[in-house]
Amino acid sequence: MRCCVCLFQQSLQCSPSKMAAGESNSRSSCLNLSNSGPLGNAPPSNSAHSSPASNGGSMGASGGINRSAGNSNPQSGPENGGGAESAVRSTPSAQNPSRQPVGQSGATSGAASNMTAATSSSSSSSSASTADASAAVPSLPSSPASVLVYREPVYNWQATKSTVKERFALAVGSAVFDAMFNGGMATTSTEIELPDVEPAAFLALLKFLYSDEVQIGPETVMTTLYTAKKYAVPALEAHCVEFLKKNLRADNAFMLLTQARLFDEPQLASLCLENIDKNTADALAAEGFTDIDLDTLMAVLERDTLGVREVRLFVAAVRWADAEAQRQQLQPTPENKRRVLGKALSLIRFPLMTIEEFAAGPAQSGILTDREVVSLFLHFTVNPKPHVEFIDRPRCCLRGKECSITRFSQVESRWGYSGTSDRIRFSVNRRIFVVGFGLYGSIHGPTDYQVNIQIIHTDSNTVLGQNDTGFSCDGTASTFRVMFKEPVEILPSVNYIACATLKGPDSHYGTKGMRKVTHEAPATGTKTCFTFCYAAGNNNGTSVEDGQIPEVIFYT
Repeated sequence: MRCCVCLFQQSLQCSPSKMAAGESNSRSSCLNLSNSGPLGNAPPSNSAHSSPASNGGSMGASGGINRSAGNSNPQSGPENGGGAESAVRSTPSAQNPSRQPVGQSGATSGAASNMTAATSSSSSSSSASTADASAAVPSLPSSPASVLVYREPVYNWQATKSTVKERFALAVGSAVFDAMFNGGMATTSTEIELPDVEPAAFLALLKFLYSDEVQIGPETVMTTLYTAKKYAVPALEAHCVEFLKKNLRADNAFMLLTQARLFDEPQLASLCLENIDKNTADALAAEGFTDIDLDTLMAVLERDTLGVREVRLFVAAVRWADAEAQRQQLQPTPENKRRVLGKALSLIRFPLMTIEEFAAGPAQSGILTDREVVSLFLHFTVNPKPHVEFIDRPRCCLRGKECSITRFSQVESRWGYSGTSDRIRFSVNRRIFVVGFGLYGSIHGPTDYQVNIQIIHTDSNTVLGQNDTGFSCDGTASTFRVMFKEPVEILPSVNYIACATLKGPDSHYGTKGMRKVTHEAPATGTKTCFTFCYAAGNNNGTSVEDGQIPEVIFYT
């Protein structure tokens, strides 16, 4: 019945001040049976105060569990003073009966069930006990009375029992059920209403507790996970999380990421993010993408490891904003879309788009201000590029260490430019992602160059990646980095053309080129072998033996 649920809620309420102070090494077990859950009447809060029970934490005095003064993790309920005062107290009479621990008798009640009375056998032993109590609690007056010592029971011992045989006689596998039926505020009602638990999920919980049978499926796994967390059954939680990991796909990655963040499952959340990194386009196209919350959207847009063009991220963000505006009962106007996107809009890296992509999409969307549009157009068209308010750092869809190879053994002077592209054909033995080239600079001292770099698929003549940009050199024979806006995937045993079109004075160039160059990863010993060949057509003289494009920068 509802009133019994309310009494149980009061008995298990934790102190918010202690939670905020960080006095517990694990999440407080603040349990609230009448609290609506994400899969019942209403979603729960993400805050620690309303989280489902975890393996650690402590209950209040009325729940029957107290922390002793010597505990390295002190935390008591709102009705106890906590600390030393709740560990040792003097009483005016030596006639108090001995108390039994929680769960030993159905008649045991409150915090008294955790105490045992030690009566003094002589005046000398009584005086010694009183002295010890005074030393532990200076604020308590000396008294010849007996000393009551709180003995802390192990909270959630069920979590350490892996089989039903071990759990069955001990509140059937749940610390919450143990307190509910055996604690000081144990209910005497024959019926308890659970308004926030789905019947199928509760049945799955009972089957697991009574028979070790795991009965979860795609339709019930999230409700079962919530129920297992609510009633502190970590073994069933683990089964649910493992089921979700095995069924993680691009089309459900955003939905599972939202649930993983809600249920505080960092390992599952990490796997979801990795899946989104590898399958960004498919994940964004899934129906569940528009149902995520703003915080989850921002967590994804902040990542440097997304594998998709920036204009597609913008299109997906606008689609999400349209759905969010409707949820907030707003008209999906450009102004309202910008409003619901909030800070997420600043995480779109507009400078990584081509000028054509920006002009055809974001510039005409009405979401950006006129000032932002003008600033970005200037960024695309003039050198040196003016500062913009949006991130211009490239996204790289790979983790790990940046690698590079150099194909020339020697550097010489005077390589001229007349608008013709320097080109060299190459292939690799394993899948990599090229993020840029190293180019030679001027022989006449510090100079600025304008440059267009490209990677072209040889057979189809398709441009796979490019960037119109510029670089400054210092007049030395060093190479200078010129990066693509996005990593370019290079597949094994496929021919590609590296292309660079420079505008500027004569530069250094490389000689004594190598047809095969191998990079070996220091940590793993993995070898990446580049094979260079002559690119047919007009290539400004660059070949395997001599020319520009001395360096390829990549990730494996």
